[in-house]
Amino acid sequence: MTDQATVRTPMDDLVQPFQIEASRLRGRMVRLGPELDDILNRHAYPEPVARFLAETLALAVLLSSMLKYEGVFTLQTKGDGPISLMVADVTSVGDLRAYAQFDEEALRKAGDDVDIAPAPALLGKGYIAFTVDQGADTDRYQGIVELSGKTLADCVQHYFRQSEQIDTGVTVGVGRDEAGGWRAGAIMMQRLPPDQGPAAVLASDTEDDWRRAMVMLTSVTTEELLNPELGASTLLYRLFHEDGVRVWPPQALRFGCRCSRERVETMLASLPREEVQDLKVDGVVEVVCQFCSTAYRFDDAELERVYGGV
Repeated sequence: MTDQATVRTPMDDLVQPFQIEASRLRGRMVRLGPELDDILNRHAYPEPVARFLAETLALAVLLSSMLKYEGVFTLQTKGDGPISLMVADVTSVGDLRAYAQFDEEALRKAGDDVDIAPAPALLGKGYIAFTVDQGADTDRYQGIVELSGKTLADCVQHYFRQSEQIDTGVTVGVGRDEAGGWRAGAIMMQRLPPDQGPAAVLASDTEDDWRRAMVMLTSVTTEELLNPELGASTLLYRLFHEDGVRVWPPQALRFGCRCSRERVETMLASLPREEVQDLKVDGVVEVVCQFCSTAYRFDDAELERVYGGV
């Protein structure tokens, strides 16, 4: 553990764990820059979709960083709105990827409602799901709750109230820098259960701590969350130094897609050959990864190899 004065970290693409001293409050701060811009620029997303997917990825990093797992954490929304599906996942080593499916015509009709209540306007009615997959030999954990709130952050807080019964505060900011690159920043705080945290903290004290922390959290501006020259530890110290904030070494984040030609070949081999033949365009079957937009192409000779001459 280190205090704010001794921390020397990169400014971007990281998740910063922290805790408020002498209380049961823990938190994480996420700062996404070039890696987020890379992920979004692999697709020709309209502005509202790119913005909402950036927020989804920032929230996925926050949520995953609160867990101990070895594998993949996935945040997914599915609804009947213009954005029918968003998926963002984070591996335990910090690899990120995300994609969205949307209806352009429905998106145009959303109009001013996107600014007033973006979650209902863009997602409609549906659900938000959190999944932890630690491999074939373990059970997958999944939590699902209906979409409820004006923003995606509201939906996440609703999940914790309904499913986990943990007091949770979240703030998220998304925007572009002067060069047009996408950036995102977010902070999440949680109040630990009574059997965790400093034993000497009284219930009345933790309630006061929580209220004060939420006031500080809501005072954070989007500019502060996105400012590449304002380090995460510096911002956290600015917000919570009166209550004693302690930070741990941050985890680096990077774009990383798990697709490969070998995986695509395995997928094709699992399908009836006649069905795959029907997918040919100009004599070639093309499979495009939804996450990274990498195209894998297979001609007749390669399909013959995939199917082992069958």
